[in-house]
Amino acid sequence: MTTKNTTAKSTVSGSASSDIPTTSAAGRPGTPMETITLANHLNIEGRSYLPGATIRVPADYARRLRLSGYVART
Repeated sequence: MTTKNTTAKSTVSGSASSDIPTTSAAGRPGTPMETITLANHLNIEGRSYLPGATIRVPADYARRLRLSGYVART
């Protein structure tokens, strides 16, 4: 019988924002970024994000996601 290793890997990071994935989502360099929490499943740039995931996206893309209902209300 095989058992699954359920021990969590501990990582120490200097800042909490480094743990949040950042996507360009066709944003220009220097565009202000926003941190959002997703309400629905979303695929961005070939990467899948589940509901409840927190990601950083350009401000204009965050606005479009809010209008489409992808951003969770907090």
